[in-house]
Amino acid sequence: MKSLVIANGGLGNGVSREELSSVLKDFGAVDTLMLPPHKPYAFVTYSSQDSALEAFAQLNGQKLQCGEVSVTLYLSFVDSVKCKDQLSPSLPEGLLVVEDFLSQEEESLLLAAVDWSSSDCDLTVQKALKHRKVKHYGYEFRYDNNNVDKDKPLAVGIPEVCLSILDRCVTHGYINVLPDQLTVNQYEPGQGIPPHVDTHSAFEDTILSFSLGAKTVMEFRHPDGPMVNVLLPARSLLVMTGESRYLWTHGITPRKFDTVPISDPQSPAQSQGDQSNLTLSKRGVRTSFTFRKIRREPCCCAFPSACDSQKAQATSPPSPPSLPRCHADAARLEEEYVHRVYDAIASHFSSTRHSPWPRVCHFLTSLPAGSVLADVGCGNGKYLGVNPEVIAIGSDRSSTLVHICAERGFQAFVSDALRVPLRTASCDACISIAVIHHFSTPERRLAAVTELVRLLRPGGRALIYVWAFEQEFNKQKSKYLKGEEDNHNSHGMIQTEGHDSEKYKSTSKTSVNQATDGKLSVHKNRTTFNSSDLLVPWHLRDCKPGSKVGKEEVKEKILDNSSGKSCSGTRRSSESQPEGGPSPVFHRYYHVFQQGELENLCAQVPGVQVQSSYHDQGNWCVMLEKDNIL
Repeated sequence: MKSLVIANGGLGNGVSREELSSVLKDFGAVDTLMLPPHKPYAFVTYSSQDSALEAFAQLNGQKLQCGEVSVTLYLSFVDSVKCKDQLSPSLPEGLLVVEDFLSQEEESLLLAAVDWSSSDCDLTVQKALKHRKVKHYGYEFRYDNNNVDKDKPLAVGIPEVCLSILDRCVTHGYINVLPDQLTVNQYEPGQGIPPHVDTHSAFEDTILSFSLGAKTVMEFRHPDGPMVNVLLPARSLLVMTGESRYLWTHGITPRKFDTVPISDPQSPAQSQGDQSNLTLSKRGVRTSFTFRKIRREPCCCAFPSACDSQKAQATSPPSPPSLPRCHADAARLEEEYVHRVYDAIASHFSSTRHSPWPRVCHFLTSLPAGSVLADVGCGNGKYLGVNPEVIAIGSDRSSTLVHICAERGFQAFVSDALRVPLRTASCDACISIAVIHHFSTPERRLAAVTELVRLLRPGGRALIYVWAFEQEFNKQKSKYLKGEEDNHNSHGMIQTEGHDSEKYKSTSKTSVNQATDGKLSVHKNRTTFNSSDLLVPWHLRDCKPGSKVGKEEVKEKILDNSSGKSCSGTRRSSESQPEGGPSPVFHRYYHVFQQGELENLCAQVPGVQVQSSYHDQGNWCVMLEKDNIL
């Protein structure tokens, strides 16, 4: 046996190819070294079995220092290493990356033209956003309404040093007319920009962007799901026209390392098909110059579903979604009203998740030292560090929340709660806190509990929390109904002070069963529940002094893609709002559990017993124990 899997030693947890290869080569010639993108493991195949045996003996359980991070490697033999061939992704239609478009001298002149030490308020507009610094020339892009005031040009237009370079863009046919608006963004390592589409009604078709200083990876995502990672080298030109400009979102994930090929490929689209060629690239300070032409007439592009000019003609509000009738309906509902919402609000959501619930902490601290704990639906990882004596592993459907876990030093990976890629009976304990109520059918909720039980070893325990229909229990109101002074309920949701969504008006009071038309109702926050299946608004609001989420960052999170969706594709319940107007609203699907429902659900799973159940501040909770199998 010549092949080994190296657990805890991959691109996904900060180990570069160079760092891993330098250690592995000490034990003999390496035939192949495969590092799957974003995964915390790798595969190595040696030329000889003796080399593989020596590597296993010397490295298993040993620490590897990777920059500021220290990881412990765990090795195991595998029969063979198979990698499914993947085609290099095609660039979105209308997207072009021109490498080395700028000379080093031009790059220096452009960087020197921006004076970050002075805001020049009367001439340009400069802002310090949470994710980056930004400066506008010609016209200000307004984050409060995701548009520009076309009748109020700034005193200073595009810097003169840019003009000759823009002339060259016209000469080469990259753009037909000279732009009149410039946005300069500066990103420190670890910063990024949420996925968005530049507002159709604000700007003409072609958008040009120069990358200066350091390279980065920009993610392009189609509304139907396909994603392409595009490597933007220093001094390159990015051209977006047609479909890539009007339909695909583009953004930069906030992180300090990018997964890139060892040597830049001919095509700037980053290929992750060849896993023997990937490594980590540490980000540096990057400055982008993005040029646009102000649009003077309504947009009439070929993408009406994503066009704010064309959608503005529709005056009737959209109808709320219906309860799912089949598995496909359920998956679509959860994708739009759970997964995409959490991707869009992840940073704001995380800032409200800092206080672990006491009874969950009691469960975690009761686990013996060395126990393996799986937190399925871990969010920002607030429970992963409660008991430092256990081996805690988190998983979440949101890649952004998983990235936040990694930044906090926790082990977590992206996974659907219905299919967790952990070995059967590998965990001493599992927790599922405020997760299962997001599944929209009884079958999927049962599958989620069944998956938790599968992970448990015989005798292992699981703790499950779901939101309760009964927010008043034993004559005690939950904190959610009381409305705490910090504006967070026991479920952690930002309050809305009783205001309904501007997009979906709450239905009149219904029975516990769903309305006869099958449409989901929109819950009015801080009130008792009138139905079991509903949409719960999340209002992005200004936070209190000292909060990590500020007004500008909230506005950043909703950069308009002009299709009535959030920055990651989720429908918004309020369109771009004027300054001082209503806050943007996202809707999350919930099934709130009635008394006894969670116990009955768990009773359907064979091989597990409900040890206890209780009501905890507006949540129904159960502790399960898996049967001992002799």
